[in-house]
Amino acid sequence: MIIYIHGFGSSGHGGKATLFKEFFKNDIITPSLSYVPTLAIDTLEQLIKAFQLKGETINLIGSSLGGYYSIYLANKYNLKAVLINPAIFPYKILGKIGMAKNYFDETSFEITSTHMQQLKQIEVKSIENENNFLTLLQTGDEILDYKQAIKKLPNSYLEVYEGGNHSFCNIENYFFKIDSFFNK
Repeated sequence: MIIYIHGFGSSGHGGKATLFKEFFKNDIITPSLSYVPTLAIDTLEQLIKAFQLKGETINLIGSSLGGYYSIYLANKYNLKAVLINPAIFPYKILGKIGMAKNYFDETSFEITSTHMQQLKQIEVKSIENENNFLTLLQTGDEILDYKQAIKKLPNSYLEVYEGGNHSFCNIENYFFKIDSFFNK
């Protein structure tokens, strides 16, 4: 089972989530997660444990903040993960926001210093097995510095593409590559 982990302010019904569902069909779930980091992680850990109890292999796909969560979870549970323009230090960027909006339903929520502390608590200082990661980066990411991901995961399966943006243009062109990574 693949768990798609959306980015900040997004949902399991966002554009990338929908594309992934169309491609991976019944082999993927795309939960909508809380903006509160501890609640999001708790939800994801419950899903991972439930699928493991069924004897299923779990793989993760994380975009932006979802990539940060994926690093933590893949490291903790020894899972494979695809990181799409992953946030490496989200507490440095999100801590400046204050009020934010969910892009799917346009509800507003507040980002607090408590949330930033929760993000810091799950930061992975030392990655156990970088071979478990496929890191997809676009240099045109206007929000995150792709070089931080290269520095954090230099020994992952690293693919850097010129141009693009934070949303990762044409992600659907990489679905077969992602599927192949999970199945090797």
